[in-house]
Amino acid sequence: MPTIETKVLVVGGGPGGYVAAIRAGQLGLDTTIVEGSRLGGTCLIRGCIPSKAMIHVAGEYAAMTRAVGAGHAGIMLETAPKLDLKKTVAWKETIVDKLNGGVAALLKRAKVRVVEGWAEFTDAKTCVVGDTTIRTEHVILANGSVPVALPNLPFGGAVMSSTDALALDALPKRLVVVGAGYIGLELGIAFRKLGAEVTVVEAMDRILPLYDRDLVAPVGKWLQRNGVELHLGAKAKAFEKGALIIETKDAKTTRLPADKVLVTVGRKPATEGWGLEQMGVELEGRFVKVDDQCRTSMKNVWAIGDLVGEPMLAHKASAQGEMVAEIIAGARRTFAPASIAAVCFTEPEIVSAGLSPDEAKAAGHDVIVGQFPFQANGRSLSMDSGDGFVRVVARKSDHRVLGVQAVGAHVSELVTAFVHAIEMGERLEDVAGSIHVHPTLGEAFHESALKALGHAIHI
Repeated sequence: MPTIETKVLVVGGGPGGYVAAIRAGQLGLDTTIVEGSRLGGTCLIRGCIPSKAMIHVAGEYAAMTRAVGAGHAGIMLETAPKLDLKKTVAWKETIVDKLNGGVAALLKRAKVRVVEGWAEFTDAKTCVVGDTTIRTEHVILANGSVPVALPNLPFGGAVMSSTDALALDALPKRLVVVGAGYIGLELGIAFRKLGAEVTVVEAMDRILPLYDRDLVAPVGKWLQRNGVELHLGAKAKAFEKGALIIETKDAKTTRLPADKVLVTVGRKPATEGWGLEQMGVELEGRFVKVDDQCRTSMKNVWAIGDLVGEPMLAHKASAQGEMVAEIIAGARRTFAPASIAAVCFTEPEIVSAGLSPDEAKAAGHDVIVGQFPFQANGRSLSMDSGDGFVRVVARKSDHRVLGVQAVGAHVSELVTAFVHAIEMGERLEDVAGSIHVHPTLGEAFHESALKALGHAIHI
């Protein structure tokens, strides 16, 4: 049995793992990465990137459909567009393949050894991959997460995970989405734009419960305008004979006809099947317990990303992976970001960085809030939009920016500016005093700061 001796072993080739491995290699550390599927992980191969590609296609298709007949904005099509979902999925896979190849090339350039297969640990510093034994001084666990299945709706057949939904070769006529979080609504909205009849079932009393009601309201209006049926406070019970059986909030049983059922009720850390119990690593609930340097309870065993807790976001994993590699190389680092922003690619998009007004008040801050509507933003209107707003939350005593949220078309592209403002400790006067380019959506950030200061120009 061949044996590999390495300084750093990274388990998992997703955004956390491959970034950790590349940075370790750049720093001259003998590094090995093990990946059981394809380099890129859930985000690149089965999640973030593929879903955004499908969302893009859905938007293009919906825009063309809107132009049929009388047309829109002077664009007229005589016949409706046709969709070949199999070809759409094939196009999506070309993007995945390109990025997968890019990750492989970056690892090679950083002189990282790549081992394909499933790692099974026999102790904290030894694992077996196929017929190869790997011994190491440092382990970085970046195993990621997996979709949560409902006991009464196991994945298989007509019941899909998000991964399955992104690989369909035909558009379901009737799709029921169980779970109105960001994954369910992102994909549900995309399938609606492509022409499917979409119904959403959510156990809570509102959609996107992690975001405040003001941010969610424009998404709710889009769902209503576009005929997406909502069942809030409802529980999915079973799928049988082409229908999802649900219990509504008034305890009645209802059958929802469905060709496919997409279950998106969350994700859980991938802690099973690779020997975690052999490593002597302490857990905290369902997650691996780590400190502010991502150290676990076992010396020189580190854990990052979805494995260590919320938020389960690729950019958090990447930042932690880079930090751990640098600590192993001798740097003094801690993971203490001022903000880990989240983006929801619904229609319209939602972004949130830092504290919302309610969160800031709950934390004991006396705040001032400035909100600027996209209806007063020229760039938004020129894109045939106008729904939504940018909102800035600042501490009243010193005007320091505590949070920025937005909802609207393409607002995901603004989030870097929001994070930068929070991370750098900017004050409202800093945002208001920066000349923002016209005409751009970013002007709404400028105007929201002016509004908080009491002298917005365009409202």
